[in-house]
Amino acid sequence: MISVNDKKYRVIDANVYWIPEELFTDQDLFEAFLRTVPAEYGVRAVGYELDDGRKAIKIEKPFGYDNLNYFQGDYILEHQLKEMDEAGVDQAVMKLPGCQEWMNLDLCRKFNDLASEFAEKSGGRMIPLAVVPPYGDQASLKELDRCIDELHMHGVQISAHYGQYYPDDPMFREFFRHVNARKLPVYVHHTPLPVDYASLIDYNNLRRSFGRCQDQVTAVSREIFSGMFDELPDLKMVHSMLGGAYFAFANMFFPTDSGGGRFQAGREDIKEQFRNHIYFELSHSQPWGKECLELAVKVLGADHMIYGSSYPVKKVWLTGGPSFVSDLEISEEEKNQILSGNASRIYGI
Repeated sequence: MISVNDKKYRVIDANVYWIPEELFTDQDLFEAFLRTVPAEYGVRAVGYELDDGRKAIKIEKPFGYDNLNYFQGDYILEHQLKEMDEAGVDQAVMKLPGCQEWMNLDLCRKFNDLASEFAEKSGGRMIPLAVVPPYGDQASLKELDRCIDELHMHGVQISAHYGQYYPDDPMFREFFRHVNARKLPVYVHHTPLPVDYASLIDYNNLRRSFGRCQDQVTAVSREIFSGMFDELPDLKMVHSMLGGAYFAFANMFFPTDSGGGRFQAGREDIKEQFRNHIYFELSHSQPWGKECLELAVKVLGADHMIYGSSYPVKKVWLTGGPSFVSDLEISEEEKNQILSGNASRIYGI
């Protein structure tokens, strides 16, 4: 909990990254992880060593272009809890840092067990989400049920796309039918680059920042325009990176006039479906800036925005993030919704 100007705010950081530290100390697990990354499709995992001797993994897409980095020592529970205390963060939802796209079922089972152990040691401060391949086969759905019923996880995490396919593709429908029936929230993590990325790769921050946003805008829009929620009325999707700055596009994608037959959304209830099924996690607050976050509240609604820091990517995003949100020129109710209320409601915390 943080105090700002004599006001107290409960804080749930809904995007604290976690991978098992065993990944860097168990050679078999390390190699199993590297093997799951599909080099044959232009994605490569490379193990290397930092200047201080710690192990690290980088994900290249395409070869030679860094898009994700994982460092040994970033995911130690005692360190994370100490820095959460410093930030005034009461609880955190644990997310995998972008590797959901490639993990096979065996590796998912291992990570789910380790995540459950990690969360149990935290005394309830760390909230785990399940990870399974989202193709709807019986073994994967059984593992998802085990995570919810036996490991007491609070939802499931997926990638914004898998290979060339976004979540609206029919190949994922059996998975979503199961999730819908169980009324589980789905966290949708951005991938390093969208499916079509040729024009983005040359410049580092165009690739690493805008690439993630373009991927999320594409995923959200395909979900909405596909009509998948007609069949899945209880499905709630929480997209990272504010859906790729979706507040900048929502009014354009859902026009209020017909435009003489041009630029039609395709159905009259499209905006209603958008409101009923799509939620937005900040991923980190400071990089958006005050003006953009206030605009996001105005366009998307504070009741659809969830605070997250992307810690430990940058410590200051954790330690300074809650106060940054509390300083926005929005109502106290809206601040509480973003900082904890929405996460508590959606993830059942």
